[in-house]
This record gives sequence, structure tokens and C-alpha cells, in this order.
Amino acid sequence: MVKHKIKKRIQVIFLCSLLLFGCILAKLGYEQMVHHTNIMNKALDLWQRDFIVSGIRGSILDKHGNILAHDVPATSVMAVPAQIHDVKDTSKKLADILNTSEKVIKEKLKKHVSTIKLYPEGKFISNAQAKKIEKLEMEGIYLVQDSLRNYPHGNYLAQVLGFTGMDNQGLSGLELQYDDILKGQNGALHIPFDAKGNKVQLYQEKYEASGKGMDVCLTIDSKIQEIVERELDNLMKRYEPKSALALAMNPNNGEILAMVSKPDFDPNHYQQYDNSIINHNLPIWKSYEPGSTFKSIIFASGLELKLYDMFKDTYDDKGYEIVQGARIKSWKAGGHGHQTFLQVLENSSNPGFVEISRRMGLDNEYSYIKKFGFGEKTGIDLPGESAGIMFKKEAMNELEQATVAFGQGISVTPIQLATAFSAVVNGGILYQPHITKSIQNPVNHEVIMEYPIVEKRRVISKDTSKKMQYALESVVANGGAKKAYIDGYRIGGKTGTAQIAENGVYSTTNYNLSFLSAAPIDNPKIVLYIAADSPKNDILYGGTVIAPVAKSCYEDILPYLGIEKVKKQMPKKIIWPETENIIVDNFIGKQREKVLQQGVTFTFYGQGDFVVDQMPKKGTVLPPEGGEVWIYLGKKTK
Repeated sequence: MVKHKIKKRIQVIFLCSLLLFGCILAKLGYEQMVHHTNIMNKALDLWQRDFIVSGIRGSILDKHGNILAHDVPATSVMAVPAQIHDVKDTSKKLADILNTSEKVIKEKLKKHVSTIKLYPEGKFISNAQAKKIEKLEMEGIYLVQDSLRNYPHGNYLAQVLGFTGMDNQGLSGLELQYDDILKGQNGALHIPFDAKGNKVQLYQEKYEASGKGMDVCLTIDSKIQEIVERELDNLMKRYEPKSALALAMNPNNGEILAMVSKPDFDPNHYQQYDNSIINHNLPIWKSYEPGSTFKSIIFASGLELKLYDMFKDTYDDKGYEIVQGARIKSWKAGGHGHQTFLQVLENSSNPGFVEISRRMGLDNEYSYIKKFGFGEKTGIDLPGESAGIMFKKEAMNELEQATVAFGQGISVTPIQLATAFSAVVNGGILYQPHITKSIQNPVNHEVIMEYPIVEKRRVISKDTSKKMQYALESVVANGGAKKAYIDGYRIGGKTGTAQIAENGVYSTTNYNLSFLSAAPIDNPKIVLYIAADSPKNDILYGGTVIAPVAKSCYEDILPYLGIEKVKKQMPKKIIWPETENIIVDNFIGKQREKVLQQGVTFTFYGQGDFVVDQMPKKGTVLPPEGGEVWIYLGKKTK
């Protein structure tokens, strides 16, 4: 009986074991036949080591297709620690080639990871270093394709372009703004290894190609940018300001043609610079009291409201105006006396603008300041834009109303000023500024997306804008901006000399000097704003320091834009000790001893008693300080 029970139990156990074994075999067979691919993929995931192949980042181009930022091929070092049998020897060899500490490399190679990038020591190594590593054929050490961001013009347009990090991701400027568009998809090289780090020969390596990001084409004109950069470099050297900035804009559509911040930096080596330089794009970030440049906005608003006829109506400037017990003084002791309202603008009379403010009233003044876009961001497609600082209307009393009229007590950004001034001179339309022209396919340059021209609103009428063109040209010809006057080119603008507030009071030594202008003023193609913070070494006025810088810019920019000189323009008013320009006489046919002209130095060439040719020709305009004329001598012709 007992034996029978034992035998039965054995049979049951055997049958259960057989059934269990059969189930296992069935499951194994099912998995092998049905889930074979999935199992192999999981196995390969365990064996596989991935070597990242960096994607190619899209280029940043100017409006003519010139490269401002692009990727160049580079090489980096990666390691598979499991394959390295002699860590000490490998560390020493790598340290010697990469010019770094053996200890640092050794610590990285001893990490329990499948693969590791030798960062930053092995990032973007030179061709010579790559050849040395390749020649040594060190186990577990691999060279992989990488991409290095390159800015071929160095400091040029630095704060606008921004820069990328070690992994080629955008960290500032346009590189950050368009990171998702510019970045290319990474590829990878997949190599199977066993647990000991040996290659699994049964399976092949797999390569996933990297992609390329889209190109971003800007509205920047490299030639104009180059001219403005050069002149601001000269300004920095001569006057040693704390900072300087410039902004060039097409007033007819809001396109940014040039944008400069000084001091600047080289984005190829951004790690060597202070964050206060690399992160501050001054034309859109810096906010300050605009001073007298703001008078162009208030004057245009007054004309639009028909508060005065600038040619006929007059104002007596006695040197000051009293507002709520405060004495607002004219920059000229004793004032400018009896003057038309056009002369109020030409002479930049603060008391005169107090009168304009009174005629406008708070509601109108505040309304037009807001219409011109102050107190809010312009919406330019760049990161880090400031909105400036504007009083709330209910917080403004008569004194604030008066001071804002001449650019004190309000804080604005350069991009706000240039945008508003564009509306003053372009026929009265306020455009949204933009620096992006289009997004392009990097292969065939097909335009994928074009940045729209955004017309925000009409601010003043065409008639008012035409009057402002005349008034601003008159400021350059007859007022405080005469040093921007160019024979043959009609320039219009307004200078600014603003005291800088320090510790709650206005400084008596530090000023923000500026000049806001357009050319040719009767049909503007460019608006140019230049400003410098606390310059030294000269008489500190916007008209004496900044206007000549703008003139130097225009002398190169206007011919480049194909703008021809005109014969008729508003004549420049000469005030002692200024002198008029010298117009070269005709000397051809005269005897040598009769070659005379005041203010001109002559150099004679050739033999003979009579002039047969001259350089420059008759009618050439020389500056008031004079110039040189070459005289070629020969025999008298019949």
C-alpha cells in the first residue's frame, strides 16, 4: 500500500515536471520563432556602444548670403573603458598629446560607464593631435566626428549673433533665439561589444547619419555693419567712453541693417570675457534717458496736433521756465531770445519744449508717446529686449509732463528711439523692427519662411512727416548737428546730451551723448542712431562728439547704397569761428605764378610755365581747413 502511494506520487511528479519542461520548451520555441527580432534588438541594446556623430548646425547669413556664423568639421576623443587594459599607460599617452594632467584622464578612464567623451580635454582637438592618437592605435580610444562653431569675423556683430556651448547648443543672441531651427540632428555609430569589451564579430556596425539645421538669413548688411563697427572702434579709442552703441535701420520696413555694442567680445572665445559684456546687447537692452533726441518725437506730435506753425509762430526764450516752483533752464545762458518754433528745435531749447508740452496737455503728450511705441517692447526678434521705463499717466504732474518733453524723466531703449524716429521721417508709419529676413534650406537655399513686414499703425500724417524732414535737415544745417553736414547729401537729425543719474542725482561730469539721424532726409533709406556713455577728452555735446562719427559713417554708407549727391540742399549756416568749405578754382591755362587760392596748398609737377592739368578738378569741395591741389606744368597750348 505504501509502495503503491510512493509510486503514484513519483508518477505525478514526473508528469508535472514533464509538463513544466514542455511548457518551458514551448515558451522558448514561441519566443524564438515569434519574438526573435525583439529579443535580438534587446540583446544588441545591451551589447551596443553608441558613438555620437554631431549634427551640422545651420549657418547664420547676412542679407546678401555672406556667412556670419557656421559649423566647421572637428574631431573629438571618446573612450570605451571596458576595452582599456592598461589605464595608466593610456592615460599618460593621452595626457601628453592633449596637454593636460595624466590624473584627470586616468580618473575618467576608470569610470564604470559604457562610453565616455573626454570633455573638455579631448573636445575639438587639432589635426596634429588626431594623427598622433590615430598612430598609437590605443585600445578603447576612438576619434569621432564633431562640429565646431566658427564666427569668421570675430568680434563683428558679437552680441547679436551670440555663441554656442561645448555641445553646440545656443546660449545667447540669435544662436539662442533660433536654437531649435539651427541645430542639426545628431547621428551615431553603433558598435556591438560583449561584456568584456570585445567586438561581437557576428553583428555589423551600424551608422546613423547626422542631419543639418536650417540656415537663418538676417537683414544685416555686412558692408554697413563693417562701416559702423569701424567708426565705433575709432570712437572708443579717441573718447574712451564706458560703452558705445549704434543701430542702423531701414525706416521703410523695420529691417535692421547694422547693430553694434562696445565693448564687444570674440564669440569664438567667449569664455575669456565677462558676462556683463557678452550678455548685454546694448541697442535692445540698455535703457536710459534719451535727452534732446526725444524732442524730435515731441515736436512731431505738436505739429500733428497743429499746435503751432513752425515757420510763423514764435516763442521768447528768456533762459528758463518755472514749473511747479522748479526752474527749467536753457543750455544757453540768458536763453535764445525771440525765435520761431523751428528755431526752438534747431537750438534745442528746453524752455521752448516746456511751452510745447503745455500746449499739448498731459493727455495728448502721453497718448503720442505711447503711439510712438515707448513704454513697451518693440517686439524685435532678439532675446533680452527691455521695455524702458515710463510714468503711469496718473502719476505724472505738471513737472514730469514738462521734463519728459525734453527727454528727461523717461527711460527708453535705442531700438525704441530708432523705431519711433523712423515713423517720424518715413511718412508716419510705425513698423515693428526685425533682424531676421528668412529661414532657408541649407542645401538648395530655398526660402522656407520669410519674416513678415509688420506695420503697427499710423502715428502722424504724411504732411507732418514731410514737415519733420525739413525741420530735421534744418537742425543739421543751422542747429546743433552741423558737424554731421555733408555737401551733396541731405542729412536730417537731432543730437542729445543727457545727464546721467548717479545715486539719485544728476551727474555734472558724466553724460550720455547721442545723435539720431536719417538720410537722405527727403527720401530716407537709412536711420542711424549712435550713442556713447560718459566719453572723455573733448567738449561733451552730442553735436561735437557723436555727429562727426555719424558723418563718417554716412560718407561711406550713402555711396554704397547708390545714393547720388544732389546739387541743391539746405545751405549750412556758418557761425564764427567756423569757415565755409573751399571750392577749387580752375587753374588750367594759367601761368605758374598766378596759381593762387586762399586755404589751398599746391604741389607742382613737370616742366614749363603753364598749367596743363590739375588734380582735383575745378569745383571740387575741400574742407574749411583746406587741402592740397596737384598742378601739372607744360608749354602753353594754342
